[in-house]
This record gives sequence, C-alpha cells and structure tokens, in this order.
Amino acid sequence: MLTVRRSTLYTRWFGWYSRRQFRKHFHSLRVSVEPDVLEMDVKVPVIFYGNHAYWWDGFWSQLCSETYFRQNLYIIIEDRQLRKHRFFTRLGAFSIDRSNPRNALRTLEYAAERLSERDSSQNALWMFPQGKIEHVDTRPLRFFRGVADIAKRTLDNVTGVYLVSVVSRIEYLEEQKPELFLSFRSPQFLTSLGTAERSLLTETLQNRAEEHLDAVKKDIMNRQLEKFHVLLEGSSSVNRRVERIRSMLGLDRDD
Repeated sequence: MLTVRRSTLYTRWFGWYSRRQFRKHFHSLRVSVEPDVLEMDVKVPVIFYGNHAYWWDGFWSQLCSETYFRQNLYIIIEDRQLRKHRFFTRLGAFSIDRSNPRNALRTLEYAAERLSERDSSQNALWMFPQGKIEHVDTRPLRFFRGVADIAKRTLDNVTGVYLVSVVSRIEYLEEQKPELFLSFRSPQFLTSLGTAERSLLTETLQNRAEEHLDAVKKDIMNRQLEKFHVLLEGSSSVNRRVERIRSMLGLDRDD
C-alpha cells in the first residue's frame, strides 16, 4: 500500500498546473455549491463522493479543495495506477488494491485514521466509488462499499462525519471547447452507522448520486445555468477569435 507523503511545494505547483490545464482544454469550469457545504464545521471530517466519468477528476478535486475549503485533502487511487504516478502521494493520494483483501482492509483503516486526526483544517476524503471510469450516463450506478466502510470506521473515533455528493459533467454548448460542470449537494451528517447498515447506506448514496447527476443534466439541457458560477475561463476558442477579427475588420456590418 502506498501512503500519503504530502508536500506543500508540490501541492502549490499542482494547483497552478491544474488551472493552466483547465484553461487550455476547456472553455469554462462552472461550479454549483449549496451554501451549507461552505458552512460545514471544520472539526468534522467529510467524505466527498460522486461519479467517475473523466480523467480530469483528480484535477478538479484538488482545485475545489483549494478554492472553497482549504482542507487536508486525501484521495484514494487504484494501486496499479498510483504506482505509475507516485507523484500524487505528494498531494494526498494513497492506494487501494481490491484484489488483495488484506491490503484493501488496511486502506480502509488508513483512510479512517486520516479522517480522525485532530487538525485546525478539515480532513476531507474524495472518493469515486464506482472504482473505474464509466460513462456519465451509465445507469444504474454501481458503488463499492468503501464510503460506508470508511464512514463506519471513522465514527468509531469521532462523533460525526459529513457525506457530500459531488458530481461532474462535461458538455459542448455554444463554444468550440467543452465546458465542465461541477455540482455539490448539501451535506448529510452521520453520527452513527451500524455494521448491518452499510449496504443500505451504499444503496442510498448510489440513488442520491444518480438523482444528482440527472438534475445537473436537466439543468444543462434546459440551459438553466444561473446556479453555476464560472470558476475558471479558458483561452478563446478559434470561433471567438475569428469573430473578433471579423469585427475589427468590419466584416460583420450589414452595409
């Protein structure tokens, strides 16, 4: 199992690099955050869970953590992938190997230990419990039980834990480049979780994530985007640059 080797210098560099990459590849990054997400008690740990549809998920989780929360970010990455990109352990990543039950159990325990640590900043674990990248419209969602298992172990050490649904969707709208939409729903506050309740909680999280994804899709289809604010804007697409040039040359005039 690979554990966290956090580096402030690497984290700052990756924040700069992530912004640069988003501006290069996207027209915009739009985010919707329910107000009570920003009002969470920093003494209570939080698990963010959501769909895993894009290669970009690790990038925007780091970016949102820096922008909105200033948290101690942790993220679980499949062991084989993290061994290829050990750099991410410097940012808060640690590994899980589901093919090895003992190793997987150690990962769950390690996650709960990190969430239970006393710190002036909120401890936050970002999880994509599908376990692999799947199409954003795949239904039903199938979550591994990791979120519930970690929440159960964390509650053995602390008095409460937040669970927050956060979903992502990439769409092409009126621009040449795509737009990335992120949405954070209101936190669920847990104070206890029995062993027998873990499967029920996993099913509940799946259903909530599905409903959340469908609501975001509907908002985008209907162009009801007022709840999303623009976190980052990318460089102009070719079509916008051409429009500016035509305007400068007076080619868009009717006379």
